[in-house]
Amino acid sequence: MARYKHIDTSPRFLAVDLQRQLLPGTFEYALKHLLDHELDL
Repeated sequence: MARYKHIDTSPRFLAVDLQRQLLPGTFEYALKHLLDHELDL
């Protein structure tokens, strides 16, 4: 008989704080700055 492992498939949500994730001087920070301040969307 096969012995399958139980896999927990319940969703988990993680809080993301972009101010702590995007460090100044990185491409991602520059892109966020352009989208937030320079481009008129």
